[in-house]
Formats: sequence, structure tokens, C-alpha cells
Amino acid sequence: MSLIFNKKYKLDTSENFDEYMKALGVGLVKRTLGNTATPIVELTKNNEGKLVLTSNSIMKNSSIEFNLNEEFIEETIDNRKVTSIISQDGNKLVHVQKSDKHSDTTIVREFKPDELKMILTIDGITCTRIYKPVD
Repeated sequence: MSLIFNKKYKLDTSENFDEYMKALGVGLVKRTLGNTATPIVELTKNNEGKLVLTSNSIMKNSSIEFNLNEEFIEETIDNRKVTSIISQDGNKLVHVQKSDKHSDTTIVREFKPDELKMILTIDGITCTRIYKPVD
């Protein structure tokens, strides 16, 4: 199975997201907003062949453009600046974020026709977020 492009997925369930955000140093107000948002995620390719991962919600929209296995500077949805690298493992994108302000964090996105599963880990804390397709 490979990555699924041009398909939108909306957050359906989320477990342990607040603890994950706390470990990143996200303040109470942003955590409260983050816990209520139901983002829609989509993976596309731009004209230059870069992958584009977008996350749109009522609260905030974000988009990152990247080439697989190449480091890039990322500004996260909660305004942290991190050095990221994303690799592909079958139908998964493995996204590692490094920062001098917190431990490294890993986000694994597994793309399936009927769901997008995100597993976020930092310091032994694991968060699982399940997204379902949007028509």
C-alpha cells in the first residue's frame, strides 16, 4: 500500500492529546483550543513535486511543504519552531521534530482508504488520533 493523495480526512477520535501537548510545553489556553478543534487533513503534491500536508480547522490552518528525507524548518500549529524530517515507510509518513526547547517528538501518519491514523509520541507519552474520510 502507498500514500493516499488528494483525500481529506477529518478528526474523529483523539486519545491523550492533552498530555502530549503538555509535554511539548503548550499552555492551557492553546491546549484547550487544540482539544476542541476537529481539523481536516490532506496530503497533496505541488507543481514542483514536493509533498504538501495541510491541516485546516476553525481555529487555525497550517501547511507544510517538504521532500522526503530532507530536513526543513517547520513552524508548528502552536507556533513552535522545530527542525523536521519526514520519511516514508509504505503507507506511513514518519515525521520527527527536533527542538532545543523540548524532547524530540515523532508523528506517524498511517494512510488507509477508510482512515488516517496518527500516533504522536514524546517522552514515553503516546497520543492516538483517528481521522475519517470526508466526502
